[in-house]
Amino acid sequence: MLKTSYSSKERVSALQRKLYQKAKQQPEFRFYALYDKIYRNDVLQRAYDLVKQNKGSPGLDGITFGIIEQGKGKQIYLLELQEKLKANTYQASPIKRVDIPKGNGETRPLGIPCIEDRIVQMAVKLIIEPIFEAGFSDSSYGFRPKRSAHQAMDAITDALQKGHTQVIDADLSKYFDTIAHENLMKTVAARIVDKRILALLNQWLKAIVIKVDKDGKRTVIAGGKKSYKGTPQGGVISPLLANIYLNILDRIWDKHRLAQKYKAKLVRYADDLVILCANGTDTSLTFLKKILNKLELKLNEDKTEIKDSRVEGFNFLGFQISMVKNARSGRHFPLIEPSPKSMKAIKQEIKLYTRRKMNPVPINDIVKNLNATVRGWSNYFHYGYGHRRIKQVKYYMEESLRSHLRYRHKVKNRGASYHRFSRKYLYDFLGLYKPSVMPFWKVRNA
Repeated sequence: MLKTSYSSKERVSALQRKLYQKAKQQPEFRFYALYDKIYRNDVLQRAYDLVKQNKGSPGLDGITFGIIEQGKGKQIYLLELQEKLKANTYQASPIKRVDIPKGNGETRPLGIPCIEDRIVQMAVKLIIEPIFEAGFSDSSYGFRPKRSAHQAMDAITDALQKGHTQVIDADLSKYFDTIAHENLMKTVAARIVDKRILALLNQWLKAIVIKVDKDGKRTVIAGGKKSYKGTPQGGVISPLLANIYLNILDRIWDKHRLAQKYKAKLVRYADDLVILCANGTDTSLTFLKKILNKLELKLNEDKTEIKDSRVEGFNFLGFQISMVKNARSGRHFPLIEPSPKSMKAIKQEIKLYTRRKMNPVPINDIVKNLNATVRGWSNYFHYGYGHRRIKQVKYYMEESLRSHLRYRHKVKNRGASYHRFSRKYLYDFLGLYKPSVMPFWKVRNA
């Protein structure tokens, strides 16, 4: 019987520490007995909880956590899944393909596995991630435990301050769609030789991808046993697999000491990367292309740019970064703020929630949506000199909500609205979220 354990998080963390220490102490060791840990009670419990916390839409089967818990219940569900894994009868289900709109009018393909697949993927991730973490480079920041976008920005700031002002703003062409399965599996097998773990990974790489149109018609658009490249974005395991493969780039960069030899600092966040150079970019760019060619990957030549940060800014992870001169001291410093694209996106979301068509929606729901959106955005961009742009967003949110309230309550006089819907009313009565506009460095040093 699958037992509920209050300490499942602690027990899984202890197991992960052991795996990490073993992998760190013996870099050449290959792990051959991991599969039985995937269906351990505590691992499945932890995997279930983490997938539920991530929320997300249901897969093709339409099963949600609500359906599971109102039906057979969490414990019975996990017990049945445990038995499937023990008996080697688990089979990955087809993946639901959805297209997420991007700010430039294009769409980003997203693959949504069923909840069962997400739980098993999370269980595998919990076990194998510490093993690969032990060998990941310090230049990698994306989708890693205890690493963040702000740490990546710290690395960029440090490099710019040390004179690495020539920037290769690289864009990998359709990275997730072009990862070669054979090459990826060889990279994984360099550390893991448990055949059943490898078989699970192979199942997920070759899972059928199905798109459902407005009429409910289902069309297979990718995947299958004959597919040989690509890992759908959206799966729990995909970011880890992407990091495992691109870690080859990081290791070659470190092995050849390019940071010292060419004064070229590599900063990578998943498939987004920049190289900050002190002595020109030609050699570093040539070397980068050479490595990517070996990995059967390509740069998007149209989107990859070479920039002098002292002349023009470059964008990374939603931020705009440039070197500007301090008017008082005459010294250059990194100016890091939300990019124009990021500013436009948050204003569009605020406008969406406060447009006139939202009049029938309860005002508490509108404020709740605004709060969730602006809180997440401002927390992320409260870095560098982001407080200046956050202040603009705060003002825009106030004005948008006030304009909505004028229309809702038929207040024609704009001046009167500032009295009736004052800031005190917006924040104290309606409970509007008030983002911090204090400079980032004051908060960090407090």
